[in-house]
Amino acid sequence: MPEYLISFNDGAMDHIPAEDWPDVGKASHEVVQEAVTAGVWVYGGGLERQRASVVATDGMVTDGPYPETKEVVGGFSVVNVATREEALAWAAKIAAACRCAQEVRELMPDPETDEMLRQADKRG
Repeated sequence: MPEYLISFNDGAMDHIPAEDWPDVGKASHEVVQEAVTAGVWVYGGGLERQRASVVATDGMVTDGPYPETKEVVGGFSVVNVATREEALAWAAKIAAACRCAQEVRELMPDPETDEMLRQADKRG
């Protein structure tokens, strides 16, 4: 089954008043639990609001995009579902819980990496 990245930009949740954060946290954890129970949750989390580092192909490290720019991811979830429609349905649940819009993109399949993981599971 394909995996989908569901994400939102840094700052997308800045409109939420401090007193509402416990409710947002509870609602988002309920969606995660629902996805875990459904067997579709792969991984997810929020990202610390900090400067990113970019490592070039030659190993040089430079400052990356700053959190104030809209191109910085603020949080993400990865779900493993059969169709884009299912991914969109999970994104809608996450959007409601987190009170911000979500972007949905299908991850590229990589059969070679999948085989590596299967082999590693057999050894473990």
